[in-house]
Amino acid sequence: MFGSPEQIAAAMRQFADMLSASPEAGPVNWDMAKNIARHAVVAEGDPSVMEGERRQIVEALNLADLWLNEVTTLPSGVTTPQAWSRSEWIEKTIPVWKQLCDPVAAQMVETMGGTLGGAGLPPEAQAVAGPLMGMLRQMGSMMVGQQIGQALGSLAREVVGSSDIGLPLSDTAALLPGGVAAFSSGLETPSDEIRLYLALREAAHHRLFQHVPWLRAHLLGAVEEYAQGITVDVSALQEKLEGLDLSDPERIQEVLGGGELLKPEETERQKAALTRLETALALVEGWVATVVDAAAEGKLPSAAALAETVRRRRATGGPAERTFATLVGLELRPRRLREAAALWRALEAARGIEGRDAVWGHPDLMPTADDLDNPESFVKGEAEWDLSALEEPKEPGERKEPGSGDETGEESGK
Repeated sequence: MFGSPEQIAAAMRQFADMLSASPEAGPVNWDMAKNIARHAVVAEGDPSVMEGERRQIVEALNLADLWLNEVTTLPSGVTTPQAWSRSEWIEKTIPVWKQLCDPVAAQMVETMGGTLGGAGLPPEAQAVAGPLMGMLRQMGSMMVGQQIGQALGSLAREVVGSSDIGLPLSDTAALLPGGVAAFSSGLETPSDEIRLYLALREAAHHRLFQHVPWLRAHLLGAVEEYAQGITVDVSALQEKLEGLDLSDPERIQEVLGGGELLKPEETERQKAALTRLETALALVEGWVATVVDAAAEGKLPSAAALAETVRRRRATGGPAERTFATLVGLELRPRRLREAAALWRALEAARGIEGRDAVWGHPDLMPTADDLDNPESFVKGEAEWDLSALEEPKEPGERKEPGSGDETGEESGK
């Protein structure tokens, strides 16, 4: 009736975690999320990084960083290269996931607490049910934490480094030997070439994240602004919560998984945030692809094939994108990667490496979504002006623009 002893023990641990969580701890029980994520990767095997693997990763990142010196003016972002296990990736990236997930999680927890606590209770009963409502919100925090933990555990089994999804998840350049091995599966390419190519991408991302001061806040801020417009489908949530057995972790994951409860508001602010985020991601990914291709040219025979593999992996989406959609209701992929890469190559051809990289100096200098449609105009620095306002009056009675002269057509000051 009550399941196996192991299931009962797991349910009791989760219930204890819920009761031990502080009400002020935030919308997500992050200790639970981290534990669930770690258990998920350990269950499928997550051995510690061996010394030989660590040495290979560190050497690859250092060599890749030297190669990048030849193709970009941005200084090195690799200070203490590391090799991580999947569990270490979870541990190191949790702080950024908190920043990304808390805005949406807060809405889900608040809605879940109100839905669970208000169902079937008259207003006067709800008024005196403060402690119960607090406990129900803790229950919602636990449920959302469980969903996030499962999602991060799934993502940890896919990533190869700290910058796979195009966001600065860590200040440390690192590769996961397990992730590199999984990426290499089925590819007829020497493992050292694959490792070095992935190291080039990791090191290139960190040059941007470490030495473009505004980029980190710009990317994370765009995600947060988009997430703030996410709403929870209350009717769907109520339907799914009916008869929910809180001792069944798989059922809870099924109820909350997939992101179908998260719905973006179709507002102009929401659309602008999404466009800004997608453009920024495309520009980051396009620049990384451009400098990595240049650094690998003549050194890695399989660079072109590996570049196409990465582009296909990023453009078509996969578990990483689905996981992020589950966490914040947003598909995270550079939809205009090829256009962005073409723009960076055109900039380099017209202005050289220094002129290309100088564009990162200020956010106002960066290409917009429209510039991806018309890269030639951006590269040449041509502004689109409406010259009709500067034309001389055609009729005797027409006035010139203010400040251009007096009503008689004489120049000012004469």
